[in-house]
Amino acid sequence: MFGNLRHRILVTAAALGLALTAWAPAATAQAAPAAAAPVTVHLTVTGPGSVLYNADLKTTGHTVTTASGGTHICDGTNNGANPSPGATPTAALDDAAHAAGFTWDGTWYASFNDYLVASIAGHAGGSEAYWNIAVNGVATPVGGCQFRIADGDSVAFTWTEL
Repeated sequence: MFGNLRHRILVTAAALGLALTAWAPAATAQAAPAAAAPVTVHLTVTGPGSVLYNADLKTTGHTVTTASGGTHICDGTNNGANPSPGATPTAALDDAAHAAGFTWDGTWYASFNDYLVASIAGHAGGSEAYWNIAVNGVATPVGGCQFRIADGDSVAFTWTEL
């Protein structure tokens, strides 16, 4: 009798273990957000006297690293701005910098969960100017990692005097 009971317990435990093993990866896979599809936007970066970048660019939201701000996600979900990831103006700037070989830097503000673009191609704003971000001709109401951009949008970073 005890042998038969022990056999049932072992079989039940093995079945439960297999079921949990099969279920755990499936639950994990469902919890992870799907990567957003790339979009093509037109990006213009205008410095204090010249256009630094002006081209169509394929981009997605992704992790961004700056010298001053460190490494952080920049996919539109920042600060709870959007429920799913997607392309952002700052991620587009980062992609353009890598593709065209110019530098940019931004300070990370944890309270906003976003970067403030401090310099592009050596042009720093400071107390005299700032880097304005506009999408389709309108300044973004939130930071460049919070604002989602769509296929066909025009994105502009413009050095703007105060």
